[in-house]
Amino acid sequence: MLFVYYPKCTTCQKAKKWLDERGISYEARDIKTQNPSKEELKEWYQKSGLPLKRFFNTSGMLYKEMKLKDKLPDMSEDEQLELLATDGMLVKRPVVKTGEIILVGFKEKEWEEKLTKV
Repeated sequence: MLFVYYPKCTTCQKAKKWLDERGISYEARDIKTQNPSKEELKEWYQKSGLPLKRFFNTSGMLYKEMKLKDKLPDMSEDEQLELLATDGMLVKRPVVKTGEIILVGFKEKEWEEKLTKV
């Protein structure tokens, strides 16, 4: 299982603690130093069944500075994936990838349902 996170993010810290407490093993990857590639993001997006907008860190400073709320609706899927691949701070985190399961953000109930049966 791949756990993509930002170490300074409190939500990511909670998610990491949650995984550790349940003895779920994972490979941790710092999203700031190892940003997901466009190909990875595309694969995650397609497997997740989520709208692409869910992969954006809408509460992040960079998202707000770039005024992406206004720009995203006019961008193609390809342009959005390209943009996400430029900076890990644009990507919603944490991201968990295990087999066919992709989870974006930490929602304990969802993680409980999807990850404790793995």
